[in-house]
Amino acid sequence: MAVGPGTLPQFAAIAGLRIGIASAGIKKPGRKDLVVLELAEGSRVAGIFTRNQFCAAPVHLARRHLAEGQPRFLLINTGNANAGTGERGMADAAECCQRLADEAGVPLSAVLPFSTGVIGEPLPVAKIVKALPDALAAMDSNGWAAAASGIMTTDTRPKGASRELMIDGQRVAISGISKGAGMIRPNMATMLGFIATDVAVAPEVLQQLASELGDMSFNRITIDGDTSTNDACMLIATGASGAPEIGVGSTHLPALRAALAEVYLELAHAIVRDGEGATKFVTIEVTGAAAQQEALDVAYTVAHSPLVKTALFASDPNWGRILAAVGRAGVPDLNLSALEIYLGDVCLVRNGGRAEDYTEARGQQVMSQEEITIHIDLRRGDVKETVWTCDFSHDYVTINAEYRT
Repeated sequence: MAVGPGTLPQFAAIAGLRIGIASAGIKKPGRKDLVVLELAEGSRVAGIFTRNQFCAAPVHLARRHLAEGQPRFLLINTGNANAGTGERGMADAAECCQRLADEAGVPLSAVLPFSTGVIGEPLPVAKIVKALPDALAAMDSNGWAAAASGIMTTDTRPKGASRELMIDGQRVAISGISKGAGMIRPNMATMLGFIATDVAVAPEVLQQLASELGDMSFNRITIDGDTSTNDACMLIATGASGAPEIGVGSTHLPALRAALAEVYLELAHAIVRDGEGATKFVTIEVTGAAAQQEALDVAYTVAHSPLVKTALFASDPNWGRILAAVGRAGVPDLNLSALEIYLGDVCLVRNGGRAEDYTEARGQQVMSQEEITIHIDLRRGDVKETVWTCDFSHDYVTINAEYRT
């Protein structure tokens, strides 16, 4: 169950990047569950990782290798998170990286590992190592669609986005994939994201873009309020397009940022649309806040309310649940008579109570839609923030109750 069509785009190939997919049989025999990205020499990589203090072994190792070396390969497995596995987990992640490095003839630090799946189980190193030659043999510049499927866990559909633009008369490309459907409340979430462009981007600009765009997309979505142990979103710039390098003062930076922002947001929204058991895609807009944090506090309090989320699933315009969530968001000295709450274009709350022109029929009409916007105007400043979430259905409970079976 998911919201919207969810069709993959026609991915633009990224010059200087190839993708190989193989079956290691980590959780299910025959499933394509191992993905390897090969980056041209000189490629640059930046990214953001989970802020969960119990972060997984691959997160520790990817951070270390990213700081130490020049990444040439990204090694991604599904079916096993290699989290909560202690020293053995670190050794297992390092061994998989070393074996890929040996196969490809690159230093250990040139391999960045990423894992997603069940927490607390030892990584099946032998299965992964055995499948590495198959992944390398399958290298193809047009492997994005297969990779989007290969990194899925409880996802019901693959997620991808792609754009092309002109820089200094040269056509350049951006393509990306993401995975995630539950345990989503970044910073980050149980998600992986890989976005690549064949533009050359200065290292400091690349990291700024990775942080800034990730914060406004993947770090503005939530399915259930849980932050996972394995999450990462990587931004790759191969520089193989032939277009001039984009530095801090480049006149082409705004165009690149805008195109990347579209890809980041599309991939983040795809995760919410495919939230475990989701039937509604919900935008929560908070305007008129005095500070960014209070806007986010209000948005996330509404987004995480089980009562709001179950009302959304039932298409029940129970606006009192939204009002109650706003009231407990912790905003100091909130003027209840000034704020307004809208469901779509229908005003629910005004002057401290139900809006005079509100009717149940109008609220019901909005709640019956597949895509809904909840707008909260605090009327105490000029700060605006937006968070995207979904409803809670019976299927969410079933999926998570049976996750390991």
